[in-house]
Amino acid sequence: MKRLALAFALITTPLTAQEAVQPEKTFSLDPKPAVTGTTYMVAAAHPLAVQAGERVLAEGGTAADALVAVQLALNLVEPQSSGIGGGAFLLYWDATARRLASLDGREKAPAAATPDYWLGEDGKPVGWWDAVIGGRSVGVPGTLKLLEEAHDRWGQRNWAGIVRPIATMADTGFEISPRLEASIAGATARGLGDFDAARAYFLNEDGTAKKAGTTLRNPAFAKTLRSIAARKSTAFYHGPLAGEIVAAVKTEKNAGILTLADLADYEVIERAPVCAPYRGHEVCGMGPPSSGGLTVGQILMLLEHFDMAAYAPGSGREAEGRHLLAEAMKRAYADRGLYMADSDFVRMPGGLLDPAYMTQRAQGIDPTTAGGTATPGNPPWREAVLWSPDTDPDRPGTSHVVIRDAYGNAASMTTTIETGFGSRVMVGGFLLNNELTDFSRAPSRDGRPIANRVEGGKRPRSSMAPTIVMKNGKPVLLIGSPGGSRIIAYVAQSLVAILDWNMPLADALALPHSVNRNGEKTDVEEGAESLAAGLEAMGHVTNIRNLNSGLHAIAINGSKLTGAADPRREGVALGR
Repeated sequence: MKRLALAFALITTPLTAQEAVQPEKTFSLDPKPAVTGTTYMVAAAHPLAVQAGERVLAEGGTAADALVAVQLALNLVEPQSSGIGGGAFLLYWDATARRLASLDGREKAPAAATPDYWLGEDGKPVGWWDAVIGGRSVGVPGTLKLLEEAHDRWGQRNWAGIVRPIATMADTGFEISPRLEASIAGATARGLGDFDAARAYFLNEDGTAKKAGTTLRNPAFAKTLRSIAARKSTAFYHGPLAGEIVAAVKTEKNAGILTLADLADYEVIERAPVCAPYRGHEVCGMGPPSSGGLTVGQILMLLEHFDMAAYAPGSGREAEGRHLLAEAMKRAYADRGLYMADSDFVRMPGGLLDPAYMTQRAQGIDPTTAGGTATPGNPPWREAVLWSPDTDPDRPGTSHVVIRDAYGNAASMTTTIETGFGSRVMVGGFLLNNELTDFSRAPSRDGRPIANRVEGGKRPRSSMAPTIVMKNGKPVLLIGSPGGSRIIAYVAQSLVAILDWNMPLADALALPHSVNRNGEKTDVEEGAESLAAGLEAMGHVTNIRNLNSGLHAIAINGSKLTGAADPRREGVALGR
């Protein structure tokens, strides 16, 4: 078995003052070689979570079984990013049925929420951080229900037997990594210490962040997990824990309106995967309320009109390829902002991936010169006068998991509590999300409603883009990333690097990012200044900045499995 020892060293090596980073900035750029195997593979954001999933796979578990272990372990060791207090989207390939399914475990608004939910007394949207911190930003969590649904459908190991080892880990504790220490330190200035449970767990008595190397024990989460082991999601959505969640949301700072009925009524929804053709593949993702599958699909379908293979790194023409990526991103993000939202509440255009529409949009791209910001297009069906664009970005506080088991099943799941540390409200040893801030805080603009406005029972638009690439009816690539609204760009660029530029998997994930979310500037990752100069020569205005993805991927080539993890964070891939 090949293991990536380097990442384990990273979590025990102290950072210098110059290297110390915020949680959503790049943790490390040390190389992470790909891992190969022939039986199974798992990649996720923390070595201990990956080990938990690998143990389940080694014992004969399916990808769905391992997914339960990985997510619950991530809740413990990477609590700032995901957990049972949040939501998730899952793509799952059932090898026996030869069927690709997608499950929506996105959080949803309380039933009593109305479009003016985020308006202050002056009738204007409240400030971002004023909305985030406290119970009012908490949506009805969906992650645990999604895990249960996946296990019920595709699991074969005993549920309690998967959950109890994570409870033991919570009791015995784990060492705080340098990344978690930096995450805690960054959140102390943003209200983490304002809440009793979070302050006691993450901070020292003097209010400073607990240090890397400190053993962090979570008996409250262990108790929650043992209850979940015995009663599955019923322990969360009904009974004493549900009461504690509602009480915390209503009594902590910036009280919310979540009710016991909201928790009891939550359901996971199976939705049709969104698939886009690209270079002889089908690139499949999650449909609304996620914008990820549609927007990644649009970017790729626009780029298929250009010879992207000619612009690979080392060709001397990479800036031209990045220019085309930026122009395709502009157009896709423009459509995303106007049209995309929870399709259970908003009638969306049916032709956002229509080939003729994509051809028409691609014809507007000048291959040599940057254009300005893009306007939304006119897909085959649209309500032209109804919607106003939503330009609120979703923030990065997310994680991604990819798993392929010994039976040929495959899982690609993006999971989140929204902003790092979510709402800061902690109950039962886990943090609650701030997902309601992923809705537009303004319900309308210029007299027109915004598709992604708050409504009771609605699920906020997401950029999460769990992806499974199919060829000849079988999965050949599993990929996804955290990164807020930049997730779409990170995934699309990586797909171009793999499918057009034939880059080795680890190299593709480490490739410097360039992103344009239909803004006046194209973001270019720190360290890629020469790329920025090439883009500027083509008319782009660039912004050098930290672009912290957390990509994880598994490539499937016959019996060979290759797993890779983004060097910017502490994730690893393990396989056999």
